[in-house]
Amino acid sequence: MASHASSPLKRFFVTSFKVGLYTALIALIALVVAVGVAMSQLPSYQQLVRRDDLGQMIRVRGADGSILVSMGPSFGEWLTYDEIPPVMRDAMVAVEDRRFWYHPGVDPVGTLRGIQVSLTEGGGVRGVSTISQQLARNVFLTSKRSYARKLREAILALALERRFSKEQVLELYLNRVYFGGGAYGIDAASRLFFGHSAEQLSVSEAAIIAGLVKAPSNYSPTADAEAARERANVVLDLMVRAEAITPAQAAAADPAEVKIVPTPKQNSVRYFTDWVLPQLDTLIDETSDPIEVWTTLDPAMQRAADAAINANTPRGAQGALVSLDRDGAVRAMVGGKDYVSSIYNRATQAQRQPGSAFKLFVYLTALETGYTPEQTVVDQPVTINGWSPRNSNRRFAGPISLRGAFSLSLNTVSAQIGQQVGFSNIADMARRFGITTPVNTHPSMVLGTSDVRLIDMTRAFAAVQRKGTAVTPYGIAKVTLADGSILYQHRSDENRVLIAPWVAAQMTDLLQSAVMTGTGRAAQIGRPVAGKTGTTTSNKDGWFVGFSSGLTTGVWMGRDDARPIAGLQGGTAPARAFHDYMVQAVAKRPIEQFEIQTELPDWQTEPDAESWYGAPEDFMMVDPDGNPIGTPQPQPGSPEEAPMDAEPAPGEEQLDQQWLDRAIGRERPQQPGRQPREPVRRPETLPPAPGQRQAPQQQPLDI
Repeated sequence: MASHASSPLKRFFVTSFKVGLYTALIALIALVVAVGVAMSQLPSYQQLVRRDDLGQMIRVRGADGSILVSMGPSFGEWLTYDEIPPVMRDAMVAVEDRRFWYHPGVDPVGTLRGIQVSLTEGGGVRGVSTISQQLARNVFLTSKRSYARKLREAILALALERRFSKEQVLELYLNRVYFGGGAYGIDAASRLFFGHSAEQLSVSEAAIIAGLVKAPSNYSPTADAEAARERANVVLDLMVRAEAITPAQAAAADPAEVKIVPTPKQNSVRYFTDWVLPQLDTLIDETSDPIEVWTTLDPAMQRAADAAINANTPRGAQGALVSLDRDGAVRAMVGGKDYVSSIYNRATQAQRQPGSAFKLFVYLTALETGYTPEQTVVDQPVTINGWSPRNSNRRFAGPISLRGAFSLSLNTVSAQIGQQVGFSNIADMARRFGITTPVNTHPSMVLGTSDVRLIDMTRAFAAVQRKGTAVTPYGIAKVTLADGSILYQHRSDENRVLIAPWVAAQMTDLLQSAVMTGTGRAAQIGRPVAGKTGTTTSNKDGWFVGFSSGLTTGVWMGRDDARPIAGLQGGTAPARAFHDYMVQAVAKRPIEQFEIQTELPDWQTEPDAESWYGAPEDFMMVDPDGNPIGTPQPQPGSPEEAPMDAEPAPGEEQLDQQWLDRAIGRERPQQPGRQPREPVRRPETLPPAPGQRQAPQQQPLDI
């Protein structure tokens, strides 16, 4: 009975053994075939020595043709196996693959350990890759973790060790592995970190380099010297266990005494290159050939911008600057005071409230709607949906021209304009001019409560300087191959009109007044300048954006944590930085006068009756038609018809427009049909609002 019972069980085990044997044999045959195929497809040793597959070399040039920065891999001398110091070979084997000299390319012990860890702890595929596997991955595969990739990696590692000797595999690995800082190979790493060839490596230096392979960014000597030295001590212990060095040699080696070559300081040009290089993906087809990127950056202007920001930015704060030529070419870009300490580009990435600089869009909307710079508005208390804005000095100027209100940056006037023209229309104007961040339509938006980017604000002002035509910032003029073949050539778009030229001219008039007589006086540079300051609540942000001689420049200053900065206002440090930069940037450019007088549309030159006679509410008594009672009404075209520029009534005060014209440095030509006015003396004080006491002369306001 026992023999009958054991017979089926015996047959089951025999059958299972045969199936397993046949399966293993088939798998082995498949593996041999796969390795053979892989061997036939491997590059030759000479091809692998070239290292062409390790990355693309990119040279970035300035507008003057000078090299701003070279990007891509850094290679040292190729060292043969015999030229590589034995201590370097032993250090790498001890750290990365202790059984390198004994396995066929794949370490079964390490593979089983990796599978066990993956199954018990989860978190993806883990394992100890041999030097041959790492070489296969670096040359032929990606770093994505998966079982399929590990299988291909193993096949290629076996093929490499069938095709090349152990010495050749180790030589290839040590000359191609990445050590951080752009350095590929031990010679490039040695020169980068220690300043000499890898042929002269000491035990401590070899331990530092060998420790980098695991995590180049974490253990980089230039980024964290202490972490690199601690990792080197671990490497020395592993070398002792592998009997590569004696305990006495390990004790004598002192990584803490190794002198690390300091990394050259990266200047502010890197803010620009970090912004411009990612754009290559959309401009040219992918290529591995070395390329030359010709940019719009002017090195002299960049140095002036860097100096202006560092000299004027308050202590503890950051500063940023963007300078655009008339076609949108970026001539200078500073994203912070020090690129090494912070690579965050505040010129293109930071979103901050612009304060009164946002009034550009408020007044553009007003001018497009029909307001004029000479038009009288009343600076008085106003409440909109429970919101009551105030001027920074808590005073009101009373009747004042639109130009004067803009020059003094009166908040209550901006609020009234917003209520009149529509807050959504102002938001649309901002988006029309290139503001890419969300713009709210709350009444307070007229004071710049929506976050914006400096580069967007600068392009908006540049469009005004360009007579209302859109300006798109760009940094790449052309891209060529090493032989000069053109892969890309920039072409400016001059067809997108944002506003009518006469609106741009009137806005330029207001912006010029703000610099000559208002809050932006510190930005004067001895030639026509137009611009606007901006200051946010509690002095958290300071702005100045303006243009002269075809160059538009925006400056922002503030803290990254948005804490208040004592004394920071748009008319102080930012305006001074604008001045310091612009006096150098435009020094060789011809002086250009602003075109603030242009042909107006008919509805601007032929105002309606209300504009001719004044609003009916200016009179105490009117009839049902709105005409003053007891006052003879002139007929249109009659000699008694009031001129548009009628003199004020006795005792009535106005903002002295002619004085402002002389301060700006221009004479206003008379429009057809208008009578010349007699000179008016500059009032000692701005006129008070009706029913209010006369206030002292107003100082420039900015909030």
